[in-house]
Order: sequence, then C-alpha cells, then structure tokens
Amino acid sequence: MPELTAPLASDTITIRVRYPEADAMGYMHHSVYVQYLEMGRIELLRKLGHSYANLESQGVFFVVTKLQVRYRAPARFDQVLTLTTKLVRQGPVRFDHEYELSRNDILLATASTTIACVGADGQVRAIPDEIQVND
Repeated sequence: MPELTAPLASDTITIRVRYPEADAMGYMHHSVYVQYLEMGRIELLRKLGHSYANLESQGVFFVVTKLQVRYRAPARFDQVLTLTTKLVRQGPVRFDHEYELSRNDILLATASTTIACVGADGQVRAIPDEIQVND
C-alpha cells in the first residue's frame, strides 16, 4: 500500500507484545494487529490535542468502514514493536490512515483504514471542524 501523498499528521508508538496476545507457539495472533491499529489512531488523535473519550461524551464516534492488512513477518511474545500511524486523507465525514508495524528494521505489517464519523444514533455526520487537520 504505497503512500500517495505526504501525511497530514503522523505519530509513532512502541508496543510490547503481551502474553495473552500470542498463540501457543508464541506468535502474536493476527487479530491483535487490528487492535494495535486502533491504539495508533487513538494516540495520533491525542497528539493532535483531542481525547477520543471526550469526543464520545459529545456524541462523536468513529467507525471503521474499510480495513486492509498485509502481514509480512511474524511478531512474538515480549518483542517490542514500533507502530507508525499516518493520517493521509480527510474528507467531510472520513479519515484515511496508513500504518507500518515493525520490529527494529523488519517490517512486520502494513495496513490502511478508512474511518467514518457517526453520531450516537449511528448515522453519518460531519467531522467537527475542531478536529479536522489543516493541510
């Protein structure tokens, strides 16, 4: 998933693979990657000065409408991973993110998501102006 444009914003976090995230062979389960993407989005939002918990209390929610993950190499229990999350596009009701998960210089996975803004009623709504990222 090559990046089409320079990111509007990005953030990098480190994550240690926990024991319950690994299978009996010690490999991180494929579903955990998706949870890590969520962590990356939450931390990027925080870096931009917003709390997702506060947005939810105001009736602003984000739902994943598209997800693509390309697994390249495994992660194992207790390894320290680096996740870079990039906001690459925004529209009136959606954000598009791209991700790279790595261990040292080894790329473990790339991913992309589209998230849509919805209200407490589940209906699509405009992303509030105060959380739009200025180009």
